[in-house]
Amino acid sequence: MKIGIVCYPTFGGSGIVATQLGMEMAALGNEAHFISYSIPAKLDVTLPNIYFHQVCVKQYPLFEYQPFSLALSTIIVNIAETYGLDLLHVHYAIPHAYAAYFAKQILKEKGIELPVITTLHGTDITLVGSHPIYKSGVEFSINKSDYITSVSQSLKQDTYEAFIIKKDIEVIPNFIDNSIKISSPCVRRNFVAEDEKLMIHVSNLRKVKRIDDVMSIFNLVQKEVKSKLLIVGEGPETETVEHLTQVYHVEDKIKMLGKIVDVSSILSIADLFLLPSEQESFGLAALEAMSCGIPVISSNAGGITEVNKDGFSGFVSPVGDVHSMAKNAIRLLKDEKMLSLFKKQAKEQALLFDNSKIIPIYKELYDKALNNNHN
Repeated sequence: MKIGIVCYPTFGGSGIVATQLGMEMAALGNEAHFISYSIPAKLDVTLPNIYFHQVCVKQYPLFEYQPFSLALSTIIVNIAETYGLDLLHVHYAIPHAYAAYFAKQILKEKGIELPVITTLHGTDITLVGSHPIYKSGVEFSINKSDYITSVSQSLKQDTYEAFIIKKDIEVIPNFIDNSIKISSPCVRRNFVAEDEKLMIHVSNLRKVKRIDDVMSIFNLVQKEVKSKLLIVGEGPETETVEHLTQVYHVEDKIKMLGKIVDVSSILSIADLFLLPSEQESFGLAALEAMSCGIPVISSNAGGITEVNKDGFSGFVSPVGDVHSMAKNAIRLLKDEKMLSLFKKQAKEQALLFDNSKIIPIYKELYDKALNNNHN
């Protein structure tokens, strides 16, 4: 099978899932052709059956904004013809589903039928896609996809509420490789003393992640429990972290690590993961933490509750209820027996989303798309 994969190359959830899915399919002997404006952050191009095709946009002074969607459609057509793609899987609707539709029509004129699968990941629906400027185009291109999937039941419902979708949406959750390596305890000692607890937050530090809540929760916790906080990632809310660090007088208790490729090496040394987001279609960062045996203190936004099981893998509170989140964090950190149990249960919960369980679902969808295309 020759699969075209269109995704964003960044550290966001959609790009990571698309990359790992493609590499898993390549490991099964299929060709995975990644199409993006730069190499996806976690793509290993040295693996067999992996191809990367860069979308290059020609700069013309006539255009104030360069026509990326047109360039993407064109390169999809070229790759489909050159390599004989069997199907195209686009991750994140904007502008990928839109570009895929036009590529599909161009190829049809050439006598080539290319099935298109669109996976919805979150803000392509809940934030950007539902904006009046884009809504009709996004709605049209989703409906013109041969198959539609979403990463959570919550996102599926949001999509039906935001758009008039005439097709079924299949929920296929995000996944993780649970065979990750755990860091040595000596790495932990680089950040905390033996009598201190360690909390962590990982994100792209956007407003929607409610970084001010992360800081407020930590401030409340550190007054009750001797602890420190690691913040992994880069983004526009960096200044918020720096400002609140001074406001709360916790300069010696918070460390910003920036972007880290192998985030599991840091996650595995923590005691708790904080995710008080305002919106989360799934909560891949929470799943990554749970895979490392780290309980999650989270909001109840979107699909988080489908990942973080309240009272089992962590605790869930209403969005913005920092006092409830801090109370739950303190409760866990003060009770070693409970914390140990929740760490074990967090790992158990993560195993429900293991790649060995989810990849076959995608494989079955790919086979269905191919079979229906040949009939």
